[in-house]
Amino acid sequence: MSEVLVGTESARLYARAKQLIPGGVNSPVRAFRAVGGEPFFVERGAGSRLVDVDGREYVDYVMSWGALMLGHAHPAITEALASAMARGTSYGAPCPAEVELAERVVETMPSVEMVRFVNSGTEATMAALRLARGATGRDFVVKFSGCYHGHGDSFLVQAGSGVATLGLPNSPGVPARLAELTLTAPYNDMAAVEALFQAHGERIACVILEPIVGNAGLIEPAPGFLEGLRRITREHGALLVFDEVMTGFRVARGGAQERFGIEPDLTTMGKVIGGGLPVGAYGGRRELIELVAPAGPIYQAGTLSGNPLAMAAGLAQLRVLDETDPYDALEHRSRQLVDAILDEARALGLPATGAAYGGMWGVHFVEGPVRSFEDARKADTALFGRFFQAALRRGVFLPPSAFEACFLSTAHTDDDIAFTAEALRAALREAAG
Repeated sequence: MSEVLVGTESARLYARAKQLIPGGVNSPVRAFRAVGGEPFFVERGAGSRLVDVDGREYVDYVMSWGALMLGHAHPAITEALASAMARGTSYGAPCPAEVELAERVVETMPSVEMVRFVNSGTEATMAALRLARGATGRDFVVKFSGCYHGHGDSFLVQAGSGVATLGLPNSPGVPARLAELTLTAPYNDMAAVEALFQAHGERIACVILEPIVGNAGLIEPAPGFLEGLRRITREHGALLVFDEVMTGFRVARGGAQERFGIEPDLTTMGKVIGGGLPVGAYGGRRELIELVAPAGPIYQAGTLSGNPLAMAAGLAQLRVLDETDPYDALEHRSRQLVDAILDEARALGLPATGAAYGGMWGVHFVEGPVRSFEDARKADTALFGRFFQAALRRGVFLPPSAFEACFLSTAHTDDDIAFTAEALRAALREAAG
């Protein structure tokens, strides 16, 4: 057991949880297996901070895995939720907030003309894949090793995020015949994609990817890669799907597609558009989305889709982001943290590389550049585990895996960044021994 947790309320809760919940957690990466020790349990969050059940405070760079662009318990969101709750928590019928949030999404995301709300990013990518297959009449999907698109069967092939953390390249329970319909290529390897299309072009329904990878640590697209995918999918009549569950409304107002000037056919979204509540969405060109029931024959439904609480929270968050346009400031602060780690690594003679986009940042402890998951897997994950624990002891909570991006919010102040930069420098010195 981690020395931080011995005899603590977090330790007691974790022991109870392991008797009732697989691994004691409801999402695998939360178990801290990739970094050693055991998880703390959160009592509350406010602004940039989390407080655990033992009263310890942490500057948070997980931010509900990117959902909380405004930080914890932002007044605009809590007030919107209080107002919505007073009118009921779920209707099973349409509500005005669904229309308002749809209008804002369509206005903001360059390629999205219509949108369907669901309850999670996984649900959004599963539905987008069904739509791509239904629209094209084809079965194959191309994905990239290290990209994580949720836990749908077709996506648990060479996936990132917790799958990579636990060393599970594929998941038992996924039929081999279904897995065979998922073709994989290294991220940023256009030649590998061209080879797949040469061999299977008439059977490929879509190419799906994180336009900026956040589930293998942060990996940026090489110049020309996204453009190449747009070209080859058009040439072969396949669809291009951007999974912007993580990057949407975070790396720029209109997501990665705005930032890089590439318009996909379909886009999946989540996290930020729910303001911290469970939500997902998929959208795209009108003629594609109108194939979804009840407008068209491709079926998808959900009891809690368009839930009034999630719609209210998402609307509140997006309104504040529109009013404040914080993206340049977030990227500047993200870069400060990356530079602090890289500068200290150089001083210690350690290999490291990193990047920052908007409120999303990450570092790999390996000689750069990191262009793919194959490159990321060469990083020193043992060093990262020691670094994570040393940072945690200093009051900084990073994602508990070397294969996850970090997230900043507008609640992080200059003082938070200065405190964190010094804490991360000291943590790396300790981790390097």
